Amino acid sequence: MSSAPIDACQMQIPHTDQVCAWLMQHAGLKTVDLERARRLPSDDLLSLLTRLGLVSDIELARAWAALLGAPLLLADAAPPLLDPLPALTERFMRHYQVAPMGWTLGGLRVLAANPALRFPFQALAYACQVPVWLAIGPRTEVDTLIERYYGQGRSAMGTLIENLDEQGGAQDDIEHLKDLASEAPVIRLVNLILQRAVEQRASDIHIEPFEHQLKVRYRIDGVLHDAEAPPASSSAAVISRVKIMARLDIAERRLPQDGRIMLRIQGKELDLRVSTVPTSFGESVVLRLLDRQTVQFDFPSLGFDGQRLAAFLDLLERPHGILLVTGPTGSGKTTTLYTALSRLNTAERKIITVEDPVEYQLEGINQIQVKPAIGLDFAGALRSIVRQDPDVIMIGEIRDLETCRIAIQSSLTGHLVLSTLHTNSAAASITRLLDMGVESYLIASTVSGILAQRLVRRLDPATRVAFEAPPELIAEHGLDRLTEQRPILLYRGAYHGRSALTELLVMNDELRSLLMRHADASTLEQAARRAGLRTLYEEGLRQALAGITSLEEVLRVTRGEDA
Repeated sequence: MSSAPIDACQMQIPHTDQVCAWLMQHAGLKTVDLERARRLPSDDLLSLLTRLGLVSDIELARAWAALLGAPLLLADAAPPLLDPLPALTERFMRHYQVAPMGWTLGGLRVLAANPALRFPFQALAYACQVPVWLAIGPRTEVDTLIERYYGQGRSAMGTLIENLDEQGGAQDDIEHLKDLASEAPVIRLVNLILQRAVEQRASDIHIEPFEHQLKVRYRIDGVLHDAEAPPASSSAAVISRVKIMARLDIAERRLPQDGRIMLRIQGKELDLRVSTVPTSFGESVVLRLLDRQTVQFDFPSLGFDGQRLAAFLDLLERPHGILLVTGPTGSGKTTTLYTALSRLNTAERKIITVEDPVEYQLEGINQIQVKPAIGLDFAGALRSIVRQDPDVIMIGEIRDLETCRIAIQSSLTGHLVLSTLHTNSAAASITRLLDMGVESYLIASTVSGILAQRLVRRLDPATRVAFEAPPELIAEHGLDRLTEQRPILLYRGAYHGRSALTELLVMNDELRSLLMRHADASTLEQAARRAGLRTLYEEGLRQALAGITSLEEVLRVTRGEDA
């Protein structure tokens, strides 16, 4: 984002090829798809790419914003009312995908989805007799503003809601619910919810019924955000539609259910994991979005680097032992393990995993989905796995003593075992295993390393702003001991994507000795720090000083860990 406003009438417009190059580098646009689109008759290649679903509106907007140095904004940044309202025709704005956003800096800020032509902005400047300042936004956001100021105030969701029939009839009538869930307005409503989740890079969609409203929330970069939702009267139909898509039993609303949806949205092959649980006012549904095309099983892209990465890779190259990855739900443990498996996946190694659920299919790796309903749990699957002569075993999660004992036995018989635990720190994982009933000598002889991790929101390099750290913050967090740069700079700005904070404990002789004496987690951590362990909090401070994330984000994620 440029520090100075962009005059839309004077800006240098990038060539279409530059925009396409950015989309291929940053948005996953494939060369073969681009060439296929070029062969089709069209005056606007970029709009054609979005219509074909090869890139999303939000990715195209990001491309324009990055190349022009203009701010990327949503309709929420505009005021509810605009006074005075520019004398523009709705037809003109819809044709050129532009909408007024507000009066600022002696001019008119305009939101544009496709600023490929200078003419619309020159026309706006002439009509309003003021400079026109450029902002970039997805087409849906431009349409929202046009409807807000020049239409009847209806959003795309609002237009669909108007087409919903009054949902009379008993909500317990299963056939009635099936009919409602199969009607076009309900199908379009659910599709719109999914489409907006993809546009906003959401990892999860939460659909939650309450007494007087149906709530829809998106988890974006680890934080939940409210989204526009259908009325409460449509709760049963919307939730039934999702259950039908996931091949769940819509008649069963007393028990939790899990399912899966495979579909293509805006050119992305998505795998959606669906979970339903009964609540007081209906079933709460959570959909986790897994984008198979854009996921990167690559350690540097996850935030691993330097000595930490070298030490972790050294643990992976060991022929046997247990390597644990710990952290709360949603901290990226599974992605780290998949990245490790991708690195280990060679023709010389046989790899078998036991997971619940299998999140991504990895070529060349035997993956087992547990099915507790038929007796195939982690322990049962592991007992059979060791007879398959694997070199590497990945266990989705060590949940009980039996599973842990089989993992230890597998390690002692020459297997490399990867797994996860739900603990707050690397050292706490050792005491957790002791609490489960595992003997200390077995932990000392099998566990080779423990990686604790959290995810922090990554600052967008194009919009982040540096500022000099106040003396109070420097003193409170000891920032002067972590960098030689003067003055000490921190950063703030918009977030885009996430980075991993990691804490790697490598088992050594001192730790084994303390473990045999049943030392507590604090004593174990002090010994690990003497051997070079850097805590999540310290790693977070280093990333804040490097401009990868903000200090506020580090404190949000690591508060109570170390700070």
